Amino acid sequence: MENYLEINKNSWNAKVDPHVKSDFYFVDEFLKGRSSLNSIELELLGDIKGKSILHLQCHFGQDSISLSRMGAEVTGIDLSDKAIETGKDLAQKCGTDTKFICSDVYSLPDILNQKFDIVYTSYGVIGWLPDLDKWAGVISHFLKQGGKLVMAEFHPAVWMFDDDFTKVSYNYFNEKPIVETYEGTYADKSAEIVQEYVMWNHSLAEVLQNLIKHNIELKVFQEFDWSPYPCFNHVEEFEKGKWRIPVFGNKLPLVYALKGEKK
Repeated sequence: MENYLEINKNSWNAKVDPHVKSDFYFVDEFLKGRSSLNSIELELLGDIKGKSILHLQCHFGQDSISLSRMGAEVTGIDLSDKAIETGKDLAQKCGTDTKFICSDVYSLPDILNQKFDIVYTSYGVIGWLPDLDKWAGVISHFLKQGGKLVMAEFHPAVWMFDDDFTKVSYNYFNEKPIVETYEGTYADKSAEIVQEYVMWNHSLAEVLQNLIKHNIELKVFQEFDWSPYPCFNHVEEFEKGKWRIPVFGNKLPLVYALKGEKK
C-alpha cells in the first residue's frame, strides 16, 4: 500500500466539513469554552501549565486547543491539510496560540526541530499507521529526557468485530492492510461521503513492545469497559458521557490508556 498516505489524506480531507458541522464535535459549544478532553486523558496529563506538548494526528485541533487553554504550549500535526487549516482558524477564533503543522507522523522529524515535555495522541489514531516501530521512534525522537507520552486509544479487541458486532471479522494481530470503502462517517453517518481508506490492526503487545524498544518506560496502563464517544454502531449511554455496546455490556474493553516516560 505505497499510496496509503494519499488515500487516507483524501479520506480525512472529505471528513472535515461534515465533522465541523456535526453534533459529535460540538464546535459552537467548543468556541464558547467547552473542552474536548475526557476524564481518561485528563487524569494522565495532570497539570500541564507551561509544558510543551506535541499532539500527533490532531484532526482539526480541538484537543490541541483544549490543551492550550490549560496553559500548555501546543503543536498539533495532522496528515490532512484541510484539517490543519480548519484548526488554525479555530485557534484564532478561540484566541489561543496553538501551532499547527501539516505532516504525516513519519515525516515529521524532517520538518520539525524541537523537543517536547509531552507527546499526546488519542482515539482512533494508530490504526492509520502501518509501522509502530517507526511510530514509537518518532515519539522517542521528540521527547525530552524524562518527557512523557500520554496516549488514549480504542482497544484492539473492538476492531476484531464487524461494524454491527455480530461476528469476528478481522485479525487481532497486524496481519495485512485493511482496505475498505465507507459511506458517511462516525461523526455523521448520514454524511454524503464515499471514501476508500487503508488501516492496520495493532495488538497491545505491538504497541507496548515498540515503545519499550525506543526507551519509553511504561508508568501507567489502563483498560476501560466504556468509550467516551458514541462512534460505534448500536451504542448505549449508560452514564453521562460513557457508552457501551449493549450486546457486550461491560464484558469487552473498548478503550485503553497509558503514560510512558522517556528513559
